[in-house]
Amino acid sequence: MEPGNHTMVTEFIILGLTEDPTLRPIFFVVFLGIYVATLLGNINIIMLIRRSPQLHTPMYLFLSHLAFVDIGYSTSVTPLMIVSFLRERTTIPVAVCIAQLGSDIIFGTAECFLLAAMAYDRYVAICSPLLYSIQVSSRVCITLLVASYLGGFVNASLFIGCLLSLTFCGPRKINHFFCDFPPLVKLSCTHIYVAEISPAILAGSIIVITLFIIVVSYVYILHSILKMRSTEGRYKAFSTCTSHLTAVTLFFGTVTFVYIIPKSSYLPDCIKVVSVFYTVLVPMLNPLIYSLRNKEVKEAMRKWMAGSHWSF
Repeated sequence: MEPGNHTMVTEFIILGLTEDPTLRPIFFVVFLGIYVATLLGNINIIMLIRRSPQLHTPMYLFLSHLAFVDIGYSTSVTPLMIVSFLRERTTIPVAVCIAQLGSDIIFGTAECFLLAAMAYDRYVAICSPLLYSIQVSSRVCITLLVASYLGGFVNASLFIGCLLSLTFCGPRKINHFFCDFPPLVKLSCTHIYVAEISPAILAGSIIVITLFIIVVSYVYILHSILKMRSTEGRYKAFSTCTSHLTAVTLFFGTVTFVYIIPKSSYLPDCIKVVSVFYTVLVPMLNPLIYSLRNKEVKEAMRKWMAGSHWSF
């Protein structure tokens, strides 16, 4: 297109999760409740771990950062979705849209790496318990945490850099409830193949690599558990992994569907529904999973409630 034949886009229109006027007020109440539960649940996990000496271990250090990442992940997406239920037309400036995309990618990528780090922690704890203090030392934990956040920033930088190389001059309507990369690329009036395919390759690689680390870790964990002679020992070892396995299944199952599996056979509304799971529901469910299925967390919460009488 010639520069003089079009006007540059300065803001986008978010179509949201639904345009049905009957469903909008219902969805507003539901997702507002989910967002409040997400904030309260994850903040509670962070405070519980900080206040409970028995939870000052690498496993719960990673869990506290997972809770922090879930707060950021949900906050980068959910408030805009909630606002869209109250408006007939939800607009967002291009700069804010790009910032939202970057925030979403930073926290989403960090969550992938943190879940992989937690799998490594469980692998060492069960397969090499005598070397645990060495292989999962404070220095190793800090390195893994820094790598998780740094990976998020690097991934987001590539996405934003590729997005800024595109030109938006035509349709402004984003058929999604947040500024995700694929629907934004569809709105571009310039098509740069490298800019469109590079982020997908990097995001796919991160998902595959972190999922590979998790799978390999649990193969070794399962092998070690099956070698245990005591039934009680096998149960105790596996029970420490069930919460993490549940969180991994929920997060990677939905993320893989959206970013890895070809989308040509799926309707945009189907992608929206699946996206709700990993951006909105999973951050709310993680605190519940670790609270209800983890004996140490439940015991620490009982002591905290009994000892502090909810005084902060």
